[in-house]
Amino acid sequence: MYLPQEIIKLKRNGGKLPEAAIQQFVTGLTDNSFSEGQTAALAMAIYLNGMATEETVALTRAMRDSGAVLNWQGKLNGPVVDKHSTGGVGDKVSLMLAPMIAACGGYVPMIAGRGLGHTGGTVDKLETIPGYSCTQPLATIQREVARLGCVIVGQSGELAPADRRLYLIRDVTATVESIPLITASILSKKLAAGLDVLTMDVKIGSGAIMKNIDDASALAQSIVNTAKGAGVPTQALLTDMNECLGSTAGNVLEVLETLDYLTGKYREPRLHQVTLELGASMLQLAGLFADKASAVAALEHSLTSGKAAEIFAKMVAAMGGPADLLEKPQLYLGKAPVVQDIVAPHAGYLAASDTTAVGMAVVRLGGGRAHPAQVIDPVVGFSDVQALGSKVAAGDVLARVHAASVEAAAKASAEYLAALSFSDNAVSLQPIVHKVID
Repeated sequence: MYLPQEIIKLKRNGGKLPEAAIQQFVTGLTDNSFSEGQTAALAMAIYLNGMATEETVALTRAMRDSGAVLNWQGKLNGPVVDKHSTGGVGDKVSLMLAPMIAACGGYVPMIAGRGLGHTGGTVDKLETIPGYSCTQPLATIQREVARLGCVIVGQSGELAPADRRLYLIRDVTATVESIPLITASILSKKLAAGLDVLTMDVKIGSGAIMKNIDDASALAQSIVNTAKGAGVPTQALLTDMNECLGSTAGNVLEVLETLDYLTGKYREPRLHQVTLELGASMLQLAGLFADKASAVAALEHSLTSGKAAEIFAKMVAAMGGPADLLEKPQLYLGKAPVVQDIVAPHAGYLAASDTTAVGMAVVRLGGGRAHPAQVIDPVVGFSDVQALGSKVAAGDVLARVHAASVEAAAKASAEYLAALSFSDNAVSLQPIVHKVID
């Protein structure tokens, strides 16, 4: 039996935590025998000194086993598959991809998270839909996944409860970027969902947790190795987050973009490509399609046929939301009191974006959290975001800010402009997919 301070001291001094110490820490997360201060201290020690692979595996398994683990054996007619993103600005891919995969024969029990640091959270987005409950009994999750093919929910008290507490503390203690903690957080939830295969979307760039190819590769390899050790085949795609993904950043705005995407009203090209790349990986890993071309064709058909949109609508209704959200989104999704254009100060090409700064501007508007208990303003953020490489004239609209007041809009507009760099000449853009790790 270890005292909490002994565990903290061992890791602070660069030591390797025994499995029993890791198990005690995870138990302390669930029964509160580790205080918030002690949890923050150990998280910082892990951030500074890292963990060996076996420590990360032990932490992942302990957090998985801190609650229930779903068993799908004999209950479904296809593979159980999921994807997870390390987070970025404007990343709403999970919302469209879950029903698309379901339309293609996969089953997706997606356990999603809330916003973390400057990145948005899938749960926060879904909770802007009136009535949609991300907290569901396991029996409901299992029933609706079998019926619809997908469900997107948050971490309930039953699934990986230890991670839920640690996740919130990491958000406000500058320990988000720790590779072992990210790995264990992601995989504890995914392993608790009883997956057959997993595709990881590891973001890289100015709006990602991992800013460069080396750090992103290290995280992706950590996740692939840890998942493999737990018996879940996993592929990681390193995708670009050097600019906002899609044309919106902010919870309601991203839900509206999702609806436009699923119904075919508008599909921003980079967002569409990322969605297809990740979806094809999922379908191939699951053995549903033998090659990328056929997987992409199936995903495209799920959209053009309307089947993915239909599944999304049914999922929203099953989780307590309105049955006619796709037909009448403006009836249910709020609107910011102030909407203002952000205009180009001069002519040129959009050359680069400090996308983390854009995400933090959304947080300061009220669209994210500065502390775990903070209530989010769902309607604030940015829309009509122009992509990097765009040629603009002075006075052209670069984006629109949605804010609670004129003062907040002015401040966010200044922050948005400060995050952009312009060039007199056309610029070369980063690839959508930087690297694939099997």
